[in-house]
Amino acid sequence: MRRALIPLANSENGTVQGAVATWWNRKSLPTKHQVATAIAKCDLLATDDAPTPGPPRLLDIDGETFRAGFNRSPFLVRHHLAGHPLFSLQRLIELANRLPEEKIKYNGADISVATGLYEGPRTGLSVRDTIQQIEECRSWMVINNVELDPEYRQLLDRCLDEVRLFSEPIDPGMFRMEGFIFISSPGSVTPFHMDPEYNFLLQIRGKKQINIWNSGDRSVLSEITLERYFSDVDRQIVFKEEYQQKAAIFELTPGAGLHFPTVAPHWVRNGDEVSVSFSITFRTPASERRRVVYCANADLRGKGLNPRPPGASTFRDLAKYYGFRARSGIKRALGGHSPCGSGKLGGRRG
Repeated sequence: MRRALIPLANSENGTVQGAVATWWNRKSLPTKHQVATAIAKCDLLATDDAPTPGPPRLLDIDGETFRAGFNRSPFLVRHHLAGHPLFSLQRLIELANRLPEEKIKYNGADISVATGLYEGPRTGLSVRDTIQQIEECRSWMVINNVELDPEYRQLLDRCLDEVRLFSEPIDPGMFRMEGFIFISSPGSVTPFHMDPEYNFLLQIRGKKQINIWNSGDRSVLSEITLERYFSDVDRQIVFKEEYQQKAAIFELTPGAGLHFPTVAPHWVRNGDEVSVSFSITFRTPASERRRVVYCANADLRGKGLNPRPPGASTFRDLAKYYGFRARSGIKRALGGHSPCGSGKLGGRRG
C-alpha cells in the first residue's frame, strides 16, 4: 500500500502550528527547506491517495538571519506578492470603500522628515480620487487594519503563518495580527516616527528608501520618550539632523521586505514612481509586557521616581506588569481612564 508522506513526522496534528510546536520544543529554528516542506505539505494527513500540492510559499526567510536579527536589528526578506491582484489600485479603492472611514488616513506628501505624525496638509481630495490620482496628486495614504476584510485577512494570515515558523522559538505567542497598506506618490516623504509592533514591510510596487535607527540607542530614543509614547501622552518623536549619520539605509524594490524591530525610529522616502507597500505586524506576550512596564514607568516617573528601564530586572518588571495591570483594571471597573490606554496607539505610518 502506497502512503502519502507526512512531513515532519509526529509534528503534533500535521499543521503548520504543529510543526512550530515541534521546532519550539527542540529549541531550534527550521531550515528554509523545512519551511517550504511544512507550508506545502503540513496540512496533509496520511492517505492512500497521492498528496495534493499546498499553496505556494509567499515569503523567503533565512533562518539564521532571522534568529540573529529578530527584534534586534532590521534585516531583509524576500516575498512573492509583487503583482498580486489585491494590491491593484482598483482593488485598493474597493477595499477602502468597504472599511470604516476612520481606518483610512491620508494627507499631502510634500513634508519634511521632522513633520509631526499626521500633521501633513490636507489635499481636499476624496479617498477614491487620491488613489486614482496617486501618481500626480502628491499624497500619502495608509489603509489601516486590512484584516477586517476577509480576503486581505486570509493573505495576512498566510504571510504571518510563515513568519510564525521562525518567531515562535524566539518569542512565542503571536497575537493581534494586523495589516496595513501604504499608497504614496512619487518622491513623497513619511516623517520620522516609530511603531509599537513587530513589523515586516513588504514592497509591492515602486521603490522606497528606509532610514532606520537602533531602538536601543538612547541618544536617539530616550526612556522618557518611550514611556510617554506607550502611555499615550505623546506619540510624536523629535527628529534632529545629527541623528541622520546614525541611520541604517535600505532600498526596497518590489519583492523585497524589511523587518522593523519594535519602536525602531525610521523615516521613508519614495522613489520616482507610485509606491504600494504591505505591512504585516503582530505582537506577543513579551512585547505586551514591555509596553505595560513602560506605562508603569511613566506613572512612577510622574510621582517623582526614577524607574529602572524594562529588562534591567526581571523581578521588577513582573511586579510592575502585574501591579499596573491590576491597578488599571480597577480604574476601568470604576469608570475611570487607564493610564496605559489600549495599546492601539492609533493609525500607523510606514
